[in-house]
Order: sequence, then structure tokens, then C-alpha cells
Amino acid sequence: MSDFPSVPLSRYREYPIDEMRARLGDFYADLDRRRSVREFSDRPIPRDIVETALKAANTAPSGANLQPWHFVVVSGPETKRKIREAAEAEEREFYTRRAPEAWLAALEPLGTDERKPFLETAPYLIAVFLQKFGELPDGRKVKHYYPAESTGLATGFLIAALHRAGLATLTHTPSPMGFLNRILGRPKSERPFLLLVAGYPADDARVPDIARKTLGEFASWIDT
Repeated sequence: MSDFPSVPLSRYREYPIDEMRARLGDFYADLDRRRSVREFSDRPIPRDIVETALKAANTAPSGANLQPWHFVVVSGPETKRKIREAAEAEEREFYTRRAPEAWLAALEPLGTDERKPFLETAPYLIAVFLQKFGELPDGRKVKHYYPAESTGLATGFLIAALHRAGLATLTHTPSPMGFLNRILGRPKSERPFLLLVAGYPADDARVPDIARKTLGEFASWIDT
């Protein structure tokens, strides 16, 4: 047995099978309504809503429980403008020079281009940073294990939490994203993971007419 201190698993809850099915069915039905939105309202959102969603994200599992992520929440119009200008500069380069034809063809059904007005319209931009290493209470540096996988899990929790609150989101990944370190004052030891746009959808928001894969297409079972 490890000498590391432990506590009883006192907060675990087990449910009867029928309740398991009902709870999971409700959860799936709720998540199945989620769509990535590119047309946002500028309606304000109370800060505590986002704070609670971030706390939910921070419950995600992580390598060695080192929680290798940092979230920068941006609501100021000046900073959002700077982010939009930098992101659109990278996106213009992507769409006109860097992107292979196959990638552009895959994006075509989504109707995306280099214009990103939602980066200024939405009330919140949440820049997600991956931390390559952390600092212990005594000042020593500690290597983070599986930081990309861990940060991806936390981001997924955050998206689900914001959706649960009734908000729309969009994962935006201009490449490269180093401008986020500069604009938001984050150290070089942190790598931008993605930019999450959050808010209410615009009243006239539309989304592409696309479908998700069926269970048989994305999962397989081995019973022996």
C-alpha cells in the first residue's frame, strides 16, 4: 500500500438500474441538442455562471492529478478585438495559403471562412492553455504528465457544463495560436490549446445540416 494519504470514497452514489438508464438517457438527450454555434448574441451572462462551469471543468481527471491547465476568461471589448484581429490574420493565411484542398473541402459544408465576428460579439472568450510543467508549494518545478489528454478532458467537461447551463459554445483553433500568450500575458511554458467562445446564440442563428455517426459507426464491442 502507498503511504500517500487517502480518504474514504464517501461521495460515490450508486443508482438502481432503471434510474441509471433514466439519468443517462436524460443526459444523452441533453447533450444531443448541443451544436457548435457561430452566430452569437451580445447578451450579458452573470460571471458566476462561468465560474461554476470552470469549477466543473476542474473536476476532470488528469495525469498524476497535476491539473495541467489554465483558463483565461476574456470579456473586455478591447482584448476581444485584439484577439479577433490576430485570429483573423492567421485564418486568412490558412484559407489562402496553408490549407490543403482536401481540408478546405472538408470545411466547406460548415460555411466557415477567415471572418470571425463572434470573437467580439460573444460575451465571453475562454482561452484554454496547456501547462507543460507546474510549480510545487516549495517553488520546485514539476513535469506534467499527459497534459494534452488531461486538458482535452477538462475542456470537454467545460463545454458540457456551459451547455448544461443553457449556453452555446464554439471551439475555435486558429493555427498557430501563439498570439494568445502575447495578448493575454501567459508564459511560454503554457501552450494555447483552444479558444472557446461562449454565450447565447443569436436569435436568428443557423447551423449546418449535418448528422452525427451512429453507435455502430464509432464503437465496437469485444465480448470474448
